[in-house]
Amino acid sequence: MPVGVLTLEIQLPYAHSLKEKRAAVQKLRGRLRARFNVAVAELDHQDVWQQATLGVVSVSNSQTILERVFHDVLAEAEKTLGDDVAHHSIEFF
Repeated sequence: MPVGVLTLEIQLPYAHSLKEKRAAVQKLRGRLRARFNVAVAELDHQDVWQQATLGVVSVSNSQTILERVFHDVLAEAEKTLGDDVAHHSIEFF
């Protein structure tokens, strides 16, 4: 049973406070959870206004299914945030 982790590095140059950053991150977290049934958590940079690292985790009986889910999650994140998604990586365990 593979477990997949998608890590999203996000840059928020328009955020001028932690409140603005939290609003953008919460919007994305809620959308990904509702749409793809994945777990989403902020992993790093909690006290930095213009940067966030999100971890998206899912479990499946097939790595191929996980790859497809993470591809769709990444596409949704890029649709929601545009060029603010600076980097991403996917790992399977």
